[in-house]
Amino acid sequence: MKKNYMTVLLIVAIFIFIFALFFPHQTHSTEVGVRVIKWSPIAPQGVVQEVYAPGATYFFPPIINGWHTYDTKLQNMEMTAQNDKGSRSGDDALIFKTIDGNDIALDVIIAYRIDPKKAPYILQNSGFSNEEVEERLVRPITRNVTRELFGELKTEDFYIANKRTEKAELAKQDLNQILNPYGIIVENVLPKDYRFNGAYQKAIEDKKVADQMAERFKSETKATVEEYNERVQLAQGEVNKMIADVDGEYLKAKISADAYYDQQSKIAKAIEAEGIAQAQGIKKMVEALNSSGGTTMVKMKMAEALIGKKIYLLPFGEGNGIDLKTTNVNDLLQLYGVQQASQNK
Repeated sequence: MKKNYMTVLLIVAIFIFIFALFFPHQTHSTEVGVRVIKWSPIAPQGVVQEVYAPGATYFFPPIINGWHTYDTKLQNMEMTAQNDKGSRSGDDALIFKTIDGNDIALDVIIAYRIDPKKAPYILQNSGFSNEEVEERLVRPITRNVTRELFGELKTEDFYIANKRTEKAELAKQDLNQILNPYGIIVENVLPKDYRFNGAYQKAIEDKKVADQMAERFKSETKATVEEYNERVQLAQGEVNKMIADVDGEYLKAKISADAYYDQQSKIAKAIEAEGIAQAQGIKKMVEALNSSGGTTMVKMKMAEALIGKKIYLLPFGEGNGIDLKTTNVNDLLQLYGVQQASQNK
C-alpha cells in the first residue's frame, strides 16, 4: 500500500515538474509579450530584449520567469469635464489661461499606441502594463505640452477651427519628439469642447452676435452699393448712347455740310473761272475793237446785220428839198464794204 502511494506521489511530482517547466504564456491578437528572467543557470537575469509576437503561446517556467504583455492597438486617452466619460471620473479637462488672460477649459483626446519593437524598453523604464504607462508617462507629458501650446491662442482664436487644428498638429509633433524615444507613438491630438468663464462666455456670445449683425449690415450695404453702381453703369450707358447718337448726327451733318460747301466752292470757282474767261474775252474784244482793224470789223458786222434788209433814203437837195430819186442802199453798202476790205488788205 505504501509502495503504491509513493508511486502516485512520484507521478504527480513528475507532472508538476513538467507543467512548471512548460507553463504556457499567451499573447492576444493585438498584444506583445516581454519576458523577464529572474533566475537561470544558463541565461543572464533581467529583461529579455526579444519581443514575443501577438497571437501566440510560449512555454517556460513561471516562478523563475516574469511575463508582461502590452496591448499595441490604438489607445484613446480622453480628458473631459464630463463625469461619465473619459479616462478618469470627475472633471479631467485641461484648464489654463489664454494668451490674453482668460480662463478656459478644453476637452482633449490623445490617440496613441505602443511601439511593439520597444516593449522591453517600456518595461524597463515606464511601467509593467498599459495602465501604468499611461498614468506614469503618457498622461502627464501630453497634458503639459497640450496645455502649453493651446495657451498660446487668443480667446477669440478658439472660435476658429483652423487655428485649433494648427495647434493640435503642433502638439502632435512635439509629443512625438518627446515620447517616441520611450516607445510611445502619438497618432492624433483631438481638441473637443471648450468653455470659458460664465460671464466672459456670455460677453463672447454677445460679441459674436453683434459681429454677425455687423457682417449682415456690411453685406446689405455692399449689396446696396453694388446695386447703385449697377444703376450708375446703366445710366452711364444710356448717356454714352445718347452722346454717341448726337455725335453721329453731328458728324453726319458736318460731313453733309462739308460736301455741300465743297460742291458750292467748286461751282463758285467754275463761275469765277467762266467770268474771268468772259472778261478776258471782252477785254480782248475791246482791245481788238480799239485797234485799226476794229472799225473794219464793226463795219463788217453792221453790213452782215443789214444784209437782206430794205433801206430807203430820202436825200435832201441843195435847197433843203427832198430828192425823190431812189438808191439801193443794200447794194451800195455791200459794194462799199467789199471795196473797203480790199483796200485794207
